[in-house]
Amino acid sequence: MTDTTATTTGASRVHAVTAATDEDMRVLGRDLAALSRPGDLLILSGPLGAGKTTFTQGLGQGLGVRGSVTSPTFIISRIHPSLTGGPALVHVDAYRLGGPDEIDDIDLDMTLPESVTVVEWGEGVAEGLSDDRLEIRIERHPDDTRTVHLRPVGARWADIDLPGTAAGNG
Repeated sequence: MTDTTATTTGASRVHAVTAATDEDMRVLGRDLAALSRPGDLLILSGPLGAGKTTFTQGLGQGLGVRGSVTSPTFIISRIHPSLTGGPALVHVDAYRLGGPDEIDDIDLDMTLPESVTVVEWGEGVAEGLSDDRLEIRIERHPDDTRTVHLRPVGARWADIDLPGTAAGNG
């Protein structure tokens, strides 16, 4: 995994990280798990097959949650309790949802404060859940590498050294 760019767009930084393999996507997820805390919202976007669920598998591994992390496409939302006393992972697939009103029907506001919540296909749907969030846009290239754009939003993520950035490489 390598850092390709770190730019400032308006009031927020956008970091682009290259992930050459599925394992790199999982490592990025595990790295972000180490920075995550209850109440965090991660919104994932990218085309079908970009690696959203692969990233979330790594996040789940890093959080030490129970159960196999698979795409919740047909059940919409799945909760993975922690095996280590940390926050649960709430994994949502908003692909079949029609908009912000339908995401409200899932009652994520009930689990958000004590969980790390990931919303796949969440762009344009889940931003209203929290003023503080990490927006993650994944581009998959013809050679199967990915560019993962990390955009911190709000005070929670303002001073965090994100994985793949010069200060966050480890």
